Amino acid sequence: MKNTLPRVVITGLGCITPIGNDVDAYWNALLKGTSGAGLITRFDASQHKTKFACEVKDYNPENFFDRKEARKLDLYTQFGLVAAQQAMEDSGLNVEELDKFRAGVIWASGIGGITTFEDECDSYVKGNYVPRFSPFFIPKMIADMCAGQISIKYGFCGPNFATVSACASSSHAISDAFNMIRLGKADVMITGGSEASVCAAGVGGFNSMQALSTRNDDFLTASRPFDKDRDGFVIGEGGAGLVLENYEHAKARGAKIYAEIVGCGLTADAHHITAPHPDGLGAMMAMKYALEEGGVNLSEVDHINTHGTSTPIGDIAEPKAIVSLFGDHAKNISINSTKSMTGHLLGAAGAVEAIATVLAVKNDIVPPTINHFTDDPNVPDLDYTFGTAKHRTVNVALSNTFGFGGHNACMAIKKYNE
Repeated sequence: MKNTLPRVVITGLGCITPIGNDVDAYWNALLKGTSGAGLITRFDASQHKTKFACEVKDYNPENFFDRKEARKLDLYTQFGLVAAQQAMEDSGLNVEELDKFRAGVIWASGIGGITTFEDECDSYVKGNYVPRFSPFFIPKMIADMCAGQISIKYGFCGPNFATVSACASSSHAISDAFNMIRLGKADVMITGGSEASVCAAGVGGFNSMQALSTRNDDFLTASRPFDKDRDGFVIGEGGAGLVLENYEHAKARGAKIYAEIVGCGLTADAHHITAPHPDGLGAMMAMKYALEEGGVNLSEVDHINTHGTSTPIGDIAEPKAIVSLFGDHAKNISINSTKSMTGHLLGAAGAVEAIATVLAVKNDIVPPTINHFTDDPNVPDLDYTFGTAKHRTVNVALSNTFGFGGHNACMAIKKYNE
């Protein structure tokens, strides 16, 4: 049966990442294979097992907010507002001409204002447990506040909320925004995610789980997805935003269209709180559902931006899922992990990687997976785009994102054709 739901297109992109503070800088750094890793500057990490991260570089909040306003915003919200503003400017939307009740915001964060939480609790302890908490403590910390702040900034009165599903959070946000437009509840949605968890509690917590790389002597190559000697992910920070729009709405205003989202697949592993299903069953079904929703045949997929975190189990399970679903065609797909460059932006990862996937489709270039040194015999033999970017036709691409709790999300993105 022919799908009669509205088409959803991407008309604006914005980001602030460890390898570039806008979309052009980010994309160029991806194509060059730039590592965003460096020694931690946001706190004293000398006593931590991991002393490096992928931090945003050259960020001064006073370039975007007045000093008084910046103090009311956690860093994750600042990153989100910066990315959303870039995306809105890129879209060319005239806010004054929009029906504000047909425009909404769905924005994700996996953890929210963890630095604010840490700072306030630290002050409580150092102040002899006298409760002198800031009145902005709770509004700064909660994970929905960036979505609220973006809606206030633009006066968007349509659907407005946050999604939280750990590292799959912003892919779920994009999926929900996609469905809001398809179901006729909005014409325009700002969506994406932001994260700022490079703090003592964030790094220390992931270290205690043995989730982070501890390659302190060679941090530039520490994020090495699919490599035999991978030893955990590299924590990152930043944000990314996309403007999604009803195709007819975008066409009527003569909008620039990057690509079309044709399907989103959402599943759960129902297996373990942090480990993926060993055979990637949930991941496989998420990809299958995204393609089915988009009416895309398996043989049409050219590229997959994998979750690829550089973790021992995850980097085996996901390629297994790809082989299980695509069979012989799996070897024809150009696969990559841009986390090899950006690190893992947790709740913002899905949005940051969605932009990389959109631009791969638009420009027919697949960014590389860097830091590969030794093949792992346990990882299926596929085209991981190791080392250098690949010029090839990319008509259909998938972006995979998986999160603690067994959450799986996959977006199917297609080259725009009228």
